[in-house]
Amino acid sequence: MVVNQLIKHLTTVVVGLALLFNQHALALTTVTASVDKNPVTITESLVLTIIADDDVNANALDTSALLDNFNVGRTSVSSQTSMINFKTSRITRWSTVLVARQTGKVTVPSFSIENKKTTPIEITVLAANDNSGIKQQDIFITNEISSNNIYVQQSLTLTVKLHFSTELKRGNLSEPTLIGANILQIGKDQESEQLINGKRFRVIARTYTINPQESGEFTIVSPRFSGEVMLQSTRRSNFSSFAQTKPVSVVGDDITLTVRPIPVDYQGQWLPSEILTLHEEWQPDIDNFKVGEPITRSITLTVAGLSKEQLPKLVVGVPQGLKVYPDQAALHSSLTKERLVSQQVQNFAIVASRAGSYELPAITIPWFNTITNKIEQAQLAAQKIIVHANADFPEDAATINNNVIPPSSLNQLKNTKVTNFLVAQNSWLQWLFLTLWLLTSFAWIISTLIKRKRNNLNLSSKSQGVIDQNKTTDAYDILTSACKNNQAEQVLASIVPWVNNLAGKEHSVSNLDEAIKKINNKDLVNEIQLLQQSLYGKNPSDKQSKWQGNTLLSLIKSITKKGITTSYQGKLNINP
Repeated sequence: MVVNQLIKHLTTVVVGLALLFNQHALALTTVTASVDKNPVTITESLVLTIIADDDVNANALDTSALLDNFNVGRTSVSSQTSMINFKTSRITRWSTVLVARQTGKVTVPSFSIENKKTTPIEITVLAANDNSGIKQQDIFITNEISSNNIYVQQSLTLTVKLHFSTELKRGNLSEPTLIGANILQIGKDQESEQLINGKRFRVIARTYTINPQESGEFTIVSPRFSGEVMLQSTRRSNFSSFAQTKPVSVVGDDITLTVRPIPVDYQGQWLPSEILTLHEEWQPDIDNFKVGEPITRSITLTVAGLSKEQLPKLVVGVPQGLKVYPDQAALHSSLTKERLVSQQVQNFAIVASRAGSYELPAITIPWFNTITNKIEQAQLAAQKIIVHANADFPEDAATINNNVIPPSSLNQLKNTKVTNFLVAQNSWLQWLFLTLWLLTSFAWIISTLIKRKRNNLNLSSKSQGVIDQNKTTDAYDILTSACKNNQAEQVLASIVPWVNNLAGKEHSVSNLDEAIKKINNKDLVNEIQLLQQSLYGKNPSDKQSKWQGNTLLSLIKSITKKGITTSYQGKLNINP
């Protein structure tokens, strides 16, 4: 009994001594601080590592003291426990990315963790253009700008190059920033290799266009790269060591920029550029200009140092007797010899309604030369053209209010009888129309005979001014059928007969213009304008298939139901 109690007391003493020994062995004894490089350039980051030889609270480290001399990046915390020969050891590690705020000697201060302090570290910070500093760098950023003295709204290009000689694990390159400016990346990243001070670097280049919207002195803040690089290790057999990474953060030099205001004597749309040119082409040749046949005038505006959104709208004026139909402008920008070049290409279809000599007015665009600092003008000189007669478009029939109208409408006579029909050679569309017209005429004759027979059987008296609905049936049916089938030329050929049957013989019309005045409906005018543009604009054979007759059909039904009440007295200007 006494022996057992003695053994129990001895065991308690041994366990207590062991616990006391282990507690003393695992207590925090040292805290150390180190950096991964010294010296370092002003644009280069370094990693500060602080290690405590115990399991310590992650919030025990306060890095606010670093803010006086450094830009402080993210801080990562890790802990590790190991046991060797029944001996347990624990460490806590903090890693912080730092970038110095100024060149010269700066100090990483001492840190205190549970009353244990680190030793201060003095860092040598070199200028970015210091060759000795570049030799120490594995990754850095350079910035190249096209000009640092420009005018407001003038575009400049900034090329940012990321150089690295180590393997990147991951990373992100931010964009440059400038207050009051539009910044846009141009194209895709370009990769290359470069040898610097005997060291080979991979280079990723990214180009931006910058448009300052305000004048004054500004600073373009350089992009920053943040990421991780692979650490090289001689212990190839140790997988965890071989795959270890290190955080990095580098930033390029900021760029000062002077933006000058618009000169007080400049008039018109502001176009600051190194060069601005105008060029024109004609297709077909301008010497072969005939009545009724469209000719295309292509104008190209090329500007350096402006974005495509800043280009002015091109306007072409024409004298009376000509009609112009502009296409939508084609805009694009590209980078040429590190300069932004924008271009606008626009086609204008010109149609003459009568033969003769015409002079197209000059096209002038004022702009400001940023090299000579003078106002200049780009100009296309006045162009004289001669329009020849066209047998398929006689002048006496091709002009109504100086507007080109379809040949089919020119042949409408007072009694809606066609005396002739013109077919252009090698024009399958007009041959098709001729066939349709013959079929329509045949149907017209038959319907007229039937109508007369019905009128003989039904001779009821009509009050003056009241229109017999049966009288309008034939022309109405032909016109509505053409609208339903989207037959643009047939519609134009059928409008005059339809109006004549509505108005009666005493108020009949002989052409499309008189018919529109008689109807006096603005919506109808608009629809006929769209129809004529589809037939006589640029590439009529392509546009004809796009015309739809649903809207015009609804108007015709409504007008037929209400009848004609007044005559339109205003001046009409129907564009073909």
